[in-house]
Amino acid sequence: MTEIAERPQSASERARDIAKRVFRHENAALGIVLIGLILGMGFVTKGLTLSIANAKNLLVVSSIKGIAAIGQAFVILTAGIDISLGGNALFCSVLGGGVMATNWQNIIDHPLPVAAGALIMLLTAIGWGAFNGTMVSRVGIPALITTLGLWQITTGGAFWVSAGKSICFQPDSLVWWGSGTVGGVPVPIIIFVAVAVVAYLVLNHTTYGRSVYAVGGNPVSAWLSGIKVKNVLFSVYVISGFLSGLVAFIMLGRVMTASMASLKGLELDSIAMVVVGGISLFGGRGTLIGVILGILIIGVIDNGLRVLNADPATIGIVKGAIIIAAVVIDYMRRRRA
Repeated sequence: MTEIAERPQSASERARDIAKRVFRHENAALGIVLIGLILGMGFVTKGLTLSIANAKNLLVVSSIKGIAAIGQAFVILTAGIDISLGGNALFCSVLGGGVMATNWQNIIDHPLPVAAGALIMLLTAIGWGAFNGTMVSRVGIPALITTLGLWQITTGGAFWVSAGKSICFQPDSLVWWGSGTVGGVPVPIIIFVAVAVVAYLVLNHTTYGRSVYAVGGNPVSAWLSGIKVKNVLFSVYVISGFLSGLVAFIMLGRVMTASMASLKGLELDSIAMVVVGGISLFGGRGTLIGVILGILIIGVIDNGLRVLNADPATIGIVKGAIIIAAVVIDYMRRRRA
């Protein structure tokens, strides 16, 4: 039997095939939106947002908030939500600032070293996350109610610890964690990349990661297949809590002041980044690559509006509209599926 030889593809045909595969990728649209926003903001601000200094600042700020968004992503993948994330970070920031302060504002009358302060902040954040996880997974209280209540508790606790005042005079060695560099790369960006790589490997190459998706997709089926659903639900809130504490520590090193305003809106920013990145609020769908693109998209929008001197009300309206639009798109996508 005569074999028919396949005609080799031309360079233009290979290029078209590659382009088709790229545009069919689930995160292709997000990449196009990000590029369009960068160019659009650059045009509107007459190139101010395209400067090296501004781009570096954008990446640092986005990295800090992005760490919190990764924790939020774990929770939302299980069809939950962590409204307490910002309050948790705020409480840990004030607590850490209070025990490390080198002046009369120190709440224990003796400044602790940075390592001890960081440990206290992270353990406290994990504790609040464990509280959320227990209430959701063991007691059965809806995540929205539990985390909203804890957000109020931690915000009030932060005000009580700080007496409503900014806590200044932090140890000089703390500044490296928020403003230092390694080989010219800002430390917050390095930490974010490390967290993102670990999260990617966990979600895509471990049994635990598959369990997170399974619980979010259908908890009953996950339970019937042998997954310990309650343990998974508990763990994602602990992860979110831990990363909230890490954000608090980095931000404290960046601004060297613990105040009620330093982490304002972190919970909404993290939710916006996650839903814009394609993680379904109904759980079980989305990728960490999409979350990273969502982090950058919200970062570019936020940065551009601030460069344009937009007032806080306008920034809030834009972010709220983005969250609603992302949820509507996700809902319509699920209906078609």
